[in-house]
Amino acid sequence: MDKNNYLNDIKDIKDLMDRSSRFISLSGLSGILAGIYALLGAFIAYVFIFPKSGEYLTLHSWNFKLTLSLLAAVLILSVLTAYLLTSRRAKKNKENIWDSTTRRLLLNFLIPLVTGGIYIVIKLNSQHYGLTASLMLIFYGLAVVNASKYTIGNVKYLGYAEIIIGLICAAFPVYGFWFWLLGFGLFHIIYGSFMYIKERKN
Repeated sequence: MDKNNYLNDIKDIKDLMDRSSRFISLSGLSGILAGIYALLGAFIAYVFIFPKSGEYLTLHSWNFKLTLSLLAAVLILSVLTAYLLTSRRAKKNKENIWDSTTRRLLLNFLIPLVTGGIYIVIKLNSQHYGLTASLMLIFYGLAVVNASKYTIGNVKYLGYAEIIIGLICAAFPVYGFWFWLLGFGLFHIIYGSFMYIKERKN
C-alpha cells in the first residue's frame, strides 16, 4: 500500500512539473480558424489579386504589395484569434497565460520564423520568387517543431507535416500556391479539429 502511494506521489509530482514547464492552453479552435483564414485569403488573392495569364508578380508591382497586405491580414487575424481563444481557455483552466514558459515558447517559435522571414525577403529582393511558398512552409514548420517542447499535444507533427510539404513544394515550385493552400489552410484545419475533439472529450 505504501509503495502504491509512493508511486502515485511520484506521478503527481511528475505531472505537476510537466504542467509547469509546458504551455497547455492552446486552443484547437484557433487552429481551425487560422486554416479558414488562410483559405479565404488564398481565395481572395487567386480571384482578385494574382496577375492574369502572361503577367508576372514582381517585387514592386501593385499586385505583390496587395498580396503582402493580405498575408499580413491573415497573420494578424490568426494571432489575434489564437490569443483570444487561448486566453479564454487559460481562464477556464485557471492557468496563467503569460509566464516564463510562454516566453520560452514564443522565443523558440520566433527565432526560426523571423530568420525565415528575413531570408525570404532577401531572396525576393534578388528577384528569386519561385521558392517563396516552400520557404514559408519549411521555416514555419521548423518554428512549430522548435516550440513544440514547450506545449502539450502533438503540435510537433503539424510542424513535421509543414516541413515535408514545403520540401515537396520546393521540388515542384510551379504549384507553390496550392502547396501553400494545403499547408497553411488544410493542415491547420485538420490538426485543429483533432485538438478540438480532444478538448471536448476532456
